[in-house]
Amino acid sequence: MPRKSLPTRLAATLAFLLAAGVLSSAPAASAKPSDASPGDAYVLTVTTDPAGTDYDNRRVDVTGTVTKADGTPAPNIPVTLQEVVRFTTWNPWGDPIDPNYYETRDLGEPVSDANGEFTVPDVTIDHEGDSSLLNVRHEVQITAFYDEDGDLNTPQDGYYADTTVTVDAKSSSVGYTVNKRRVKTGDHLIVQGRVTLPEGVEPGGTEVFLQTHWENQYAAKTTANDDGSFMLTTRIRDYDDTFRLSTAPRDLYVAGAYEFLPVTNISRARP
Repeated sequence: MPRKSLPTRLAATLAFLLAAGVLSSAPAASAKPSDASPGDAYVLTVTTDPAGTDYDNRRVDVTGTVTKADGTPAPNIPVTLQEVVRFTTWNPWGDPIDPNYYETRDLGEPVSDANGEFTVPDVTIDHEGDSSLLNVRHEVQITAFYDEDGDLNTPQDGYYADTTVTVDAKSSSVGYTVNKRRVKTGDHLIVQGRVTLPEGVEPGGTEVFLQTHWENQYAAKTTANDDGSFMLTTRIRDYDDTFRLSTAPRDLYVAGAYEFLPVTNISRARP
């Protein structure tokens, strides 16, 4: 899971406060007097142009507005902008936990002009860093936040807006062979194969994961060689029951692939 950081803490805090109804938020498309709740001093909006990105077109212009509750422009307001890449939390048990976890990146702190507008041009929508993209969602949030006193511990004077940028990822595939289709406790299951990515994208470094039990996302992992080839080995346990191969390319704009393996654990107790 990604390392925690101050921006991550901010994103998590904002999500919690919004859910609790403490922060003021408004739709991203437009700011109108009716968007404000009673007692609100400001209304924030944020949007992007275009609203979606793809492998060859990854940049957007981020724009927004800050208005007073009566709809008049609010100039000279510093707005904190962030990109939030969301991941799906592994949770096969259905526990009451956040279904997402997040990686955030600061996009700057533009100040609203005389018309209450702000702009950050040519923002690259992408994932930065070395964390795994195994659970990544192919959509990215752009968030805008203004806190009057700058203190997150007094959220009553905080204002928030967000918009979602869709990420149109290219597809990939994975082929495999297994050394055994029927396995028992103590056997070594060997999976060999090759990752195929879109033309022009190097497969080397793509993560490959082998799941053997429904509760664990993977029992073994490796990275593909420069030609896309890989090998995974795991020792079979008596309770292993789910055999699935998954891949996670290093590029947000290339989707991973998965295949269920034709493997049966004959050591499992029969009803």
